[in-house]
Amino acid sequence: MPPATGIPLTIKNKKYMRLLWLTLIFFIGSEISAQPLSYYLPKEFSYDSSIPVPSKIIGHEVGEWHVTHDRLVQYMRAIDQASDRAILIETGKTYEGRPQLLLIFTSPENHKNLEKIRQEHVKLSDPSQSATLNTSDMPAVLWIGCSIHGNEPSGANASMLGAYHLAAAKGPQMDSLLRNTVILLDPSFNPDGLNRFASWVNTNKSFTSVTDPNAREFNEMWPGGRTNHYWFDLNRDWMPAQHNESQNRLVYYHQWKPNVLTDHHEMGTNASFFFQPGVPSRVNPNTPVKNQELTGKIANYHARYLDKIGSLYFTKEGYDDFYYGKGSTYPDINGSIGILFEQASSRGHAQESINGLLTFPFTIRNQFTTMLSTLEAVRNMRKDLLDYQREFYVNAKKEAQASGVKAYVFGDSYDASRNQELIKILLRHQIEVYPLKNAISANGIGFNPGSAYAIPLDQPQYKLIKGIFEKSLMFKDSLFYDISAWALPSAFNLPFAELSSWNSSNAGEKISAVSTQKNSLAQSDYAYAIEWDDYYAPALLYQVQQKGIKTKVATVPFESSTTDGSRKFTYGTILIPLQSQTISPAELYSALSELQSSSPSKMYALRSGLSESGVDLGSSSFSLIKKPSVMLFSGPGTSANDVGEVWHLLDQRYKIPASLVDVSSFGQLDVSRYSVIIMSSGGYPSLNKESQDKLRDWVSNGGTLIGIEDAVNYLSNHGFTKVGYKKDSTKMDTVSVLPYASRTDARRAEEIPGTIFDAELELTHPICYGYHNQKISIFKSNAIFMDKNNSPYNTPVKFTAKPLQSGYLHKKYSAMAGNAAVINIDAIGKGRVISMSDNPNFRAFWFGTNRLMMNAIFFGEVISAR
Repeated sequence: MPPATGIPLTIKNKKYMRLLWLTLIFFIGSEISAQPLSYYLPKEFSYDSSIPVPSKIIGHEVGEWHVTHDRLVQYMRAIDQASDRAILIETGKTYEGRPQLLLIFTSPENHKNLEKIRQEHVKLSDPSQSATLNTSDMPAVLWIGCSIHGNEPSGANASMLGAYHLAAAKGPQMDSLLRNTVILLDPSFNPDGLNRFASWVNTNKSFTSVTDPNAREFNEMWPGGRTNHYWFDLNRDWMPAQHNESQNRLVYYHQWKPNVLTDHHEMGTNASFFFQPGVPSRVNPNTPVKNQELTGKIANYHARYLDKIGSLYFTKEGYDDFYYGKGSTYPDINGSIGILFEQASSRGHAQESINGLLTFPFTIRNQFTTMLSTLEAVRNMRKDLLDYQREFYVNAKKEAQASGVKAYVFGDSYDASRNQELIKILLRHQIEVYPLKNAISANGIGFNPGSAYAIPLDQPQYKLIKGIFEKSLMFKDSLFYDISAWALPSAFNLPFAELSSWNSSNAGEKISAVSTQKNSLAQSDYAYAIEWDDYYAPALLYQVQQKGIKTKVATVPFESSTTDGSRKFTYGTILIPLQSQTISPAELYSALSELQSSSPSKMYALRSGLSESGVDLGSSSFSLIKKPSVMLFSGPGTSANDVGEVWHLLDQRYKIPASLVDVSSFGQLDVSRYSVIIMSSGGYPSLNKESQDKLRDWVSNGGTLIGIEDAVNYLSNHGFTKVGYKKDSTKMDTVSVLPYASRTDARRAEEIPGTIFDAELELTHPICYGYHNQKISIFKSNAIFMDKNNSPYNTPVKFTAKPLQSGYLHKKYSAMAGNAAVINIDAIGKGRVISMSDNPNFRAFWFGTNRLMMNAIFFGEVISAR
């Protein structure tokens, strides 16, 4: 069709007209979601034209497209370059190498004295220094944190508006804000997840707007963008701090110790907007009442600002402040106020909802509006917040001095690495830890210098120590937004005791950092042995096997002469004989010596094959173990979190490659290359009959199949195991009738939200090699209670008769839990199926049960399931 002007369509004009039509189509298609900057910004401010607006840097209006992380970084760097109110810090990098940023906004005058301001501020958390501080003259510190769940992107997109407003807004109100506050803006808590999600929704966006909730744009593929690279929920990692993103963030959190931290999230599309306070009965009892009072006062600001733009919202429902591992709750135990914001999610650019059409710009505006309300609240409540922070730590010291418990002591004499990993967590939270100088005994446990550590409770972080160490069985409420128990000594399965008295003379110098122990190896003319006690022994074993070195495992104890003297070796000791290796003794020693120098696991040079007691080294009680080749089911039908936990464990901790294979692809694979297949929790609907037969044949030919949590149900339902389940024997109360309105809560109260159980180990079984204490703490978050296997030898781990150790448990499960099997083993042909009712890799911080998983991987082939 020729142009209306009658101008001839030259090649140049044709290109022009095509561009014009594409531009017009783009404008029409984007109209529903594109909004000018004026849609978001408050009308009472004027803005400095020298500060770049977001569209000049990212190439589109805020909310027109989902900002990718690289463009978000570009904009924050542009703000840093253009404004004397901001400095940008790169706090670290994610697993995928994306930068984590923190922009610090305050007045130019404050920037000149920023380090002095910071140093004075953190004195508020030290009762020995805080009394002399004049809070009338101190700026308050606010941390604005965005989109820790990558597929909840309105917060990160709103961060550009926040940065622009703080850098460009003019007038007395802004001058006062910048003079009286230091604002730390974290534009993306989860860069990898944010970028993954932005790529999905932008790729699937139609130029003609599609708002149908069934459309691909709103239904991202597995694993989705919520999580980080290893598919972990970073909003549960503030306390465990096992991931790069969390560890990098905590350094700056404690450098500044903000008075308020906001945590911008999203929820279901048909909701409205939530801000704290949450459910009053679900506040952790270690959180001061004053914290909730201040949270309530800040809420009034949010309400007023959202009222102004006509947005619906709710408070005191659904969400709580119980688990201290979340971004909105961790500050509450650190003298701060954590604020959770939850915005109904468009999950794309514009989606139909029960409240009408929900657009991405609308979700961004609500998030930005509550950033503004928080800024005003912090400015107006500045002195109250500063005084509260000082009061929090003063009161914590008083509570510590009045407490009947004066110190905690912990330490495993067999496993230095687990001790060190716990200490790393404590140091990240600025908790003081000391090595024991003198041996002590408490609760029937002996703690010795060199392997035991003390945490005196009379220190500034007393409240946090209490919040992450104590156990509880009493709760005001039976519902939990997250887990109900997380005591770190249980998570690490460490000997632990409370001390009613503490003398500082029992402590060595305060630990400031953890360094890996360096070991050396003497040369042997006969064999070497690796003790299986240390947490990182599996990493050393795999490195040895990777070099083609043959290895065996001791299935019985023995005592042997070493270059360090006579030593008793127990179940699970790894034997490396010189005989039958493909390399010379000198080459073997060189390889092992190099590996030993970088491993905390101890290796010994054995002098002779004749043992001083127990079996000799040529005994058939030493079973050959091959290098495992691991396949891990993933993709739709599996739990991304659970798969990610196994992946992270193998990849990061033990440097063992695992092939992640989608369930739907299994039927096309050559599975003969794998010796171990792991089925993390999931329903596995796409594992059809043909694939099931293939998997069964693989096990029958000698493979080790490990099923975890819901996968246990799948395997038993499809004939892979003979696992049976305990039944609920409680009688239904037919007398009392609950109100209809409470039906949802009543059902949720029957869930197991995350509870700690006591279990018993059969220490001579290969699944339990490396453990020395018969008791172990198991984290349970499901209602799977297995009967013990028919063979008494094939249930190596079971709950005790009364296993509840800490956390909430509905009464219907009490009888079911007692003596239930935690791990069962079934034989199929030459192979075996290992069923684990509970997750041994929970959130990467349940170190105490990781060994069960690694034993199943390495020693599955030596287990007799007959």
